[in-house]
Amino acid sequence: MKSLYCNSLTKYERLKTIEVAIGNIPLGGTNPIRIQSMTNTLTKDIEATVAQTIRIFDAGADYVRITTPTPKDAEALEAIKAELNAKGYHKPLVADVHFNPRAAETAARLIEKVRVNPGNFVDSKRFQHVEFTEVAYAQELAKIEEKLLVLINICKEKGTSLRIGTNHGSLSDRIMSRYGDTPDGMVEATMEFLRICVKHHFYRAVVSLKSSNTRIMVQAYRLLVYKMSLEGMSFPLHLGVTEAGEGEDGRIKSAVGMGTLLADGLGSTIRVSLTEDPEAEIPVAQALANYFSGRENHDAIEPVETDSLWFKPFEYNRRQTGFVDEIGGVNAPVVITDFRKVNAHKAALMQLFKFRDGRYSKTERSPEYLYLGSEEFELEHKIETAFIYDFDNRSIKPNHFPLVSFEERSALDASAFRKVFIEITYKQLNDVAIAYFAEHKNAVPVLLTENLNGVAEQRAFFLKLMAKSIDTPVVVKRTYAESANELLQLKSAADFGALFLDGYGDGIWLDNLGESQPNKLNDIAFGILQAARVRVSKTEFISCPSCGRTLFDLQETSAKVRSKTEHLKGLKIAVMGCIVNGPGEMADADYGYVGAGKGKITLYKGKEVVEKNLPAEHAVDTLVALIKSNNDWIEKED
Repeated sequence: MKSLYCNSLTKYERLKTIEVAIGNIPLGGTNPIRIQSMTNTLTKDIEATVAQTIRIFDAGADYVRITTPTPKDAEALEAIKAELNAKGYHKPLVADVHFNPRAAETAARLIEKVRVNPGNFVDSKRFQHVEFTEVAYAQELAKIEEKLLVLINICKEKGTSLRIGTNHGSLSDRIMSRYGDTPDGMVEATMEFLRICVKHHFYRAVVSLKSSNTRIMVQAYRLLVYKMSLEGMSFPLHLGVTEAGEGEDGRIKSAVGMGTLLADGLGSTIRVSLTEDPEAEIPVAQALANYFSGRENHDAIEPVETDSLWFKPFEYNRRQTGFVDEIGGVNAPVVITDFRKVNAHKAALMQLFKFRDGRYSKTERSPEYLYLGSEEFELEHKIETAFIYDFDNRSIKPNHFPLVSFEERSALDASAFRKVFIEITYKQLNDVAIAYFAEHKNAVPVLLTENLNGVAEQRAFFLKLMAKSIDTPVVVKRTYAESANELLQLKSAADFGALFLDGYGDGIWLDNLGESQPNKLNDIAFGILQAARVRVSKTEFISCPSCGRTLFDLQETSAKVRSKTEHLKGLKIAVMGCIVNGPGEMADADYGYVGAGKGKITLYKGKEVVEKNLPAEHAVDTLVALIKSNNDWIEKED
C-alpha cells in the first residue's frame, strides 16, 4: 500500500533524499536533522551580526541565516565570514534574499548557501488577478529561467547551495491567478524552480514551503514530496511554520506543523520561527528533532488498508461521526482535563472556570470534562461541567460518567449511563471491539498508545474504523512523564496535532505523570486544538520572528498588541516586521500591523491598507481604534 507522500503510514522511516553539501555540514541523505536560526541584526552592522551569529552557533545551530536585502548587505557577508573564521567559527552561513537577484548572486560568491523566494525572485505580488495565455505563461517561466540560471551557474562555480524557499504569504500574482492561495500554488511555484535546476544539472538544492497556517503547511509539504517523486526528484526538505509567534503559542504551533511531518519521516532540517531572540529557537528545535530520534525501533504496527475515499493527505477532511451527547458530529473536539491529585480544589477550579453568582461557569477555555480517577470530592458550589471517574460500581451521580478498560467492559452495564468511556488501543480493535462499538452507540472510545510510533498507531485506529464504516466519535489520549512544561508542550503538540490536522479525533485528553497543574494541561490542550485549526478559543496572533529587515522592536510591539487584544476570541491579528510576507502571510488575518519603514507602521483590515506610515509609538492605539470602528471589539471582563 503506497501512502503517496511518505514511505509508510505504519512503519517509521525517514524519507530518503539526496545529500546536499552545505559547507562542512551536509544536509539530507542519512545525515541527522539539522538545526538553524536567523539573525535579526542589520547585516551591515558587522560586529552585531557576528556577535549574534556566535550566540546562535553556541546554542547549537548547524547553520545561521543572515538577512541580505541588498547587494551591499551581501558584500558585508565577506567580512562577517572572515570575522567568524578568525574567532574559530567555521559552520555554514546562509544568505536570505528577497526581491533582489543581484544580492543573491553576490552572496553566492561569498558563503555556503543562498535562499531565494520564488514569489519575488523575478515575479511580483500586488494582489492583482492576471490572465495568462499558455504562450504568455511560458514566456514568464522563460524569464525566471534566464534569471535563475545566472545564480545557478555562480553556485556551480563556487560550490554554493540553494534553498528554494516558497512562502504561503508571498505567492506571486501569476501563481495566485492560476492556482489560488493554495498548497497546489505553493507546490507549483517550487516545482517551477526545481525543474530549472534539474534541467541544468544543478542538484545542490533544498526546498521549503512555509506557512503560518499549519494545515496549509502540512498539505503543501506532503504534496511537494508526491510531485517530486512523480518527476524523479528527491531534494531535502527544510521544515518550518513561519510567523509562529512567541511563548507557548509559538512552540505549540511549530510542533503541530513540523511534528506532523517529522512523524512521517519528512524533513532534513528545521527552523522554529519564534518572536524571541533567535538563539532561543535552537533548544526548541533540538528538542523537537530529538523527540523523533530512534523512532525506527518502534513496535510493529499492523498495516491497515486505506482508500482515497477516506484518506486524503493533501486536503483537510474531518472524519464523519455520529453524536454521543456533545462529542462528535459537527461539534468541536472536547477537552478532558485531569483533576486528580489537586488538593486545593477551589483554587484549581478558579483557574479553569469563572466563579460568578455562586457557581463555576464555563469560559471559552474551560474543559468539558474533569477526570477524577478513583477520587471523590464534594463541591460546595455548582459547576458547569461533567466528570469522568474510574468505574467502581459507585452510585450514579448527575453528570458523572464512568471510564473502564476494554478488557473490563463486561463489568459495566453501559445502558445504565447516558455515555460511557472505554479505553482501547489499536491492537485491541478486533472484530469483537468493532461489534461492541457498533452496538453500544453511547460508548466513546478513549484511544491509548504506548507505541514509540504513537502517531502512526493511533492514525491506523481511525483508518480501520473508517474501513469498517464505524462512525463512533473518539477521544484521543496520550500520557507523558515530563517535568519540563516546554517538553510537554512540544511532544504533545506533535502527537495530537498530527491527528487533528488530518481530521481525526473528537476529543483531546492530555495526561502527564510529571508535575502538571490542571490549568497547564488545559492550556496546552486548547493551544493544540487552536494551532491545528479545529477549535478556536482565543485570539490568534501571527507574528514573524524578526530579521534584519525589521525596523521596530518586534518582541516589544507583539507583547503590546497581545496585551491589548488577547481577549478578542476568534480574531486573527498579524504583527509583521516588513512587507516580504506581511500582506500575504496575513491573508486570512482580520487585522495587520506591518512595518513600513524605520519607526513607521501600516495597518491593514484584511488585505486592504487602512492607515499608512503611522508613527510606531501611536500605531497600537490606532489598531485598537480600527478594531472598534469595525465592531470587532469587546471589552475585557473583570
